[in-house]
Amino acid sequence: MNAMGGDTFVRHRAGILFLALSVCFGQNRVDLTKSALNGDARSQLSLGELYLAEDNYPEALRFYRLAAAQQLPEAECALGNMYRFGQGVNPDYKEAVRWYRLAAAKGFPEAQFNLGVMYDNGQGVTQDYIEAVRWYRVTAEQGMADGEYNLGIMYANGKGVTQDYKEAMRWYRLAAEQRNMPEAEFNLGVMYDNGQGVAQDYQEAAHWYKRAADQGHSEAQFNLGLMYANGQGVARDYRESFRWYRLAAEQGKPEAASNLGVMYANGLGVTKDYVEGLKWLTVAVSQGDKDSAEVRDKVVARMTAPQVEKAKHMAAAWKPCQGKPDCDARVKQ
Repeated sequence: MNAMGGDTFVRHRAGILFLALSVCFGQNRVDLTKSALNGDARSQLSLGELYLAEDNYPEALRFYRLAAAQQLPEAECALGNMYRFGQGVNPDYKEAVRWYRLAAAKGFPEAQFNLGVMYDNGQGVTQDYIEAVRWYRVTAEQGMADGEYNLGIMYANGKGVTQDYKEAMRWYRLAAEQRNMPEAEFNLGVMYDNGQGVAQDYQEAAHWYKRAADQGHSEAQFNLGLMYANGQGVARDYRESFRWYRLAAEQGKPEAASNLGVMYANGLGVTKDYVEGLKWLTVAVSQGDKDSAEVRDKVVARMTAPQVEKAKHMAAAWKPCQGKPDCDARVKQ
């Protein structure tokens, strides 16, 4: 079986937070537009968000600019997003940073977080982990789960701060408990699994992996499959191991596809099926898992030519599932 070794931490989200729609749906567009054109900044912001939701970027940009001209921080942050992602304008990180700064100076948390991301990734500014940490901390101390999580990442990797697994654990836990954030839950599982910043505890590791896995996190699903296969933190259960590997494999995780192939070939947690075994081992190899090639060849040696041909066709036709409902539906088949 493959294993997850080393510091397997999920990297922070490089994406920028979008503002949630705040338009009042009890107010029709005509009234909203009239109010916006009469200079009401909140109506301008709401109309911009409505157009953004419809992918009408030129109109969204127009009304965000009107609201930003009145120094509304939500609109300034929204303009930063549009320049960051090239929505209605050419991508321009420096301009994105300029708008984020204006909103951040007014204490707008999403803009402060986004500034941290820009410094973290060196987008529109010189990469500066210390500055990234500063902005993540500002938002984390306001209770923003994304800021808490990213601050945990910085402590775990020793970027912008001295590496400190205990601090990483603290921030991950705050993010995970405040919001069901699978990345934070997975990282907590990894740290309990490896005994980083906390005493090694497989039962706690399995608990956090399960929380993330239930939300469709493929790495957590794979690690949970490993724990059921090895009886770590849970009773050994090949059927459960098979189920979690399958969920991860259907999302395109090659290590899971490899282990799934091994389980089919050996009848562990599932009826022995060389065709299915070869299919998944072939998928794993095609995804770059070179270690699966030797196992694949051994399985081929036990099969007839028609069986091998069928497995190859099945592997070629397979595509990763799209979204949690699709993945769950495949596994229930």
